[in-house]
Amino acid sequence: MMFSKMTSNIKVSVLPEYDSKNSYPSENRYVFKYNITIENDGSFPIKVIKRKWLIFDVGFGYTEIIGDGVIGLTPEIPTGENFAYFSNVMLRSGVGNMSGKYLVKNMDTQETFEIDIPKFNLLSEVLSN
Repeated sequence: MMFSKMTSNIKVSVLPEYDSKNSYPSENRYVFKYNITIENDGSFPIKVIKRKWLIFDVGFGYTEIIGDGVIGLTPEIPTGENFAYFSNVMLRSGVGNMSGKYLVKNMDTQETFEIDIPKFNLLSEVLSN
C-alpha cells in the first residue's frame, strides 16, 4: 500500500514492504524495506538537506533518527522532476510505523523549509496471517 503526502507542492510517496528474507522473527528481528519518491511539483528547484524520522515499534516505543540528506546524498530535484531511493528499518516487535520530515532548500532563494514524510505502517507477514 502506497502512502503519500503533499507539502508546499512537493509530494513524498512511500511504499513499505516486509523483507522476509532478512528477517528473523525468532530473534525479534523484523526488517522492512521502504521505497520513497520525492516529486517536485513546485516552481523552483530544491535540495534535500536533512531528514528526521520517528520510528514506532509496538512494545518498544519511539526512536528518533536525525541525519544529513538521504542515503548519503543531498539530492537536488529540479522542478517537475523526482528523486527515488530505498532504505530499510529493523523492528523488534514486527509491528509499528514511521513518519518524518525532510529539511529542503529552495535553490533559487536559499531559504529552507520542512516537508512531511507521510506516516506509514509496518506489519510483518508473520503477524498478519
